[in-house]
Amino acid sequence: MYTGPCKVLHLSSGLLPNSGRFGIVLSDEYQVVTSLWCQLYTTHAPQQASGMLLLNYLVIPSKAQVNKPGYIPNLGECSHYRSKIHLKAGDKLQSPEGKPKTGRIQEKCEGPCISSSNCSQPCAKDFHGEIGFTCNQKKWQKSAETCTSLSVEKLFKDSTGASRLSVAAPSIPLHILDFRAPETIESVAQGIRKNCPFDYACITDMVKSSETTSGNIAFIVELLKNISTDLSDNVTREKMKSYSEVANHILDTAAISNWAFIPNKNASSDLLQSVNLFARQLHIHNNSENIVNELFIQTKGFHINHNTSEKSLNFSMSMNNTTEDILGMVQIPRQELRKLWPNASQAISIAFPTLGAILREAHLQNVSLPRQVNGLVLSVVLPERLQEIILTFEKINKTRNARAQCVGWHSKKRRWDEKACQMMLDIRNEVKCRCNYTSVVMSFSILMSSKSMTDKVLDYITCIGLSVSILSLVLCLIIEATVWSRVVVTEISYMRHVCIVNIAVSLLTANVWFIIGSHFNIKAQDYNMCVAVTFFSHFFYLSLFFWMLFKALLIIYGILVIFRRMMKSRMMVIGFAIGYGCPLIIAVTTVAITEPEKGYMRPEACWLNWDNTKALLAFAIPAFVIVAVNLIVVLVVAVNTQRPSIGSSKSQDVVIIMRISKNVAILTPLLGLTWGFGIATLIEGTSLTFHIIFALLNAFQGFFILLFGTIMDHKIRDALRMRMSSLKGKSRAAENASLGPTNGSKLMNRQG
Repeated sequence: MYTGPCKVLHLSSGLLPNSGRFGIVLSDEYQVVTSLWCQLYTTHAPQQASGMLLLNYLVIPSKAQVNKPGYIPNLGECSHYRSKIHLKAGDKLQSPEGKPKTGRIQEKCEGPCISSSNCSQPCAKDFHGEIGFTCNQKKWQKSAETCTSLSVEKLFKDSTGASRLSVAAPSIPLHILDFRAPETIESVAQGIRKNCPFDYACITDMVKSSETTSGNIAFIVELLKNISTDLSDNVTREKMKSYSEVANHILDTAAISNWAFIPNKNASSDLLQSVNLFARQLHIHNNSENIVNELFIQTKGFHINHNTSEKSLNFSMSMNNTTEDILGMVQIPRQELRKLWPNASQAISIAFPTLGAILREAHLQNVSLPRQVNGLVLSVVLPERLQEIILTFEKINKTRNARAQCVGWHSKKRRWDEKACQMMLDIRNEVKCRCNYTSVVMSFSILMSSKSMTDKVLDYITCIGLSVSILSLVLCLIIEATVWSRVVVTEISYMRHVCIVNIAVSLLTANVWFIIGSHFNIKAQDYNMCVAVTFFSHFFYLSLFFWMLFKALLIIYGILVIFRRMMKSRMMVIGFAIGYGCPLIIAVTTVAITEPEKGYMRPEACWLNWDNTKALLAFAIPAFVIVAVNLIVVLVVAVNTQRPSIGSSKSQDVVIIMRISKNVAILTPLLGLTWGFGIATLIEGTSLTFHIIFALLNAFQGFFILLFGTIMDHKIRDALRMRMSSLKGKSRAAENASLGPTNGSKLMNRQG
């Protein structure tokens, strides 16, 4: 038994007509394989017409005469190893190590690390390319990698160097061996057409045995892209399986981190588009088929026609070998199926559990926190007449604050498109979406919103605060109505109380609409109602801010203009034009511009959209501008309040400080300065503390208006006392009046 080092003779197969034997072509080039003993390496190959399973290559002993021209190897020297191998159709054979041995890749640069500087290092042995590093915070960090061990030549080397041998190779007479140089394969399409045109199986083993470096991933993406472009005619089930095996290799969870270092940032989008394009040409033979069932890619399909009842495809996939399965479902509504022609069509769907973590949006490539996919990525291939589908996604992150957004992947824009889908249902574990299928939007998923903070504390604060605020505003309006005739003596006092009443009415109405909107589940039948709720909420919250602006202008008017006074009627016209006219123009313009594109509301709530059309800016910009103006007014009031007299004592200074503090405390809620905390809450990663402060100050704004705008006003308190005194006087007079006749009758009876 020979146990010395071996040389590998790469063989290519060619079935001789009507013989059941195989011609062998010996390559002139030999590749030395170290640390291997004389043995037969095998991989899975399809069964040929002869009923034999073919082998990829034969390992024979290394001898001096191998290098001599015309040397013919003695195949019998290794035949005793072949006799130990038993093959069955369908068996998957691997090398003894189970996976390829690869060298370690260097992960750092030599030399000093200067901020923003770059360097590169060569790849490990047997890899081509380089690794790029960038200096960040005085540390070298890997930024790009092109290390690959794959090439078109190597991909088909086992097939072009020498023939694949059958298990019965010892019986092949040596006189049929043909030692001619192999043809050079210049493209993937050429290699596949030559070696495995029926199932593409000749590429799967080499790809699956390769390490998933960034360079190899990029090579495999280009490989799949070329197959989809050049070999997508007449795609069979066998071709789809081989194609998916190759894709599955680079979709493995172990490969996810290496996608980030591929120089071509569109590689993930190219992969998805290539798979969809290839699946579009797939032909289904049975009524319903499970076509591909790999760990990280599944494909299913069925036949449909205009008489078919509602159809659905269900997927259950794991993110890795340890986690529970994540569910997904594709449904074609009955009304859509009626659009089909009488002749049969087909529907195909592909599910990816890990692709969501790999897909990189083009317009977010420089953002440190991209939008996170929270479910399976489901691709569909439908007849052109079908446009609407319903998809159900199980959430990967099932926490209560993991709100979802239905999206479709736009293959040309290379990003998630919110316009492609509408939310039908969003509960703790499940999201249901209604999506529009087009030639450029064939893949769908759900995104996890990181902008909405729905902590229980915030919910409790909002509920309690709104309840207290509504009661306080109702009480404020009752008090104003009670003392109105006693407090509106001058034009300035009249307009001041007009402002307070309209601020209270606007905030009260806005809070009521907010409560109505929070109880809506956005379904198709509630859409128009939700638009109305969003419009009125927007309008009345804007009215609140514009009336607070008018109040601030009145304060400035009272400070700066002393001798000339404006007529009450003119002030009323200006006040209502600012308080209700400006908000109405902004609200109507916003809905007119964004609603035709279905971009007025958020998918998950009856409020202005942000992610799609930025309609929320129609509220945020006016609100924050008004807060800034009102802040300036408060500063002007503080400066006017502090004017100290010459030779003032410390006690007078303390009184001035107290007066300033009181004015600021009163004006802050009345002029909406508490909304300034909203700026901090818009920043990603803001502490929960800012959200709690913002919720407290604004949920209880109605209570603060009652406290500082009504109860702390001494004129209103005096008017309430006088009103109460007059009511008591009237009640006593009424008592005396009621007692008068009774007493008179008693007196008359005594006299009688």
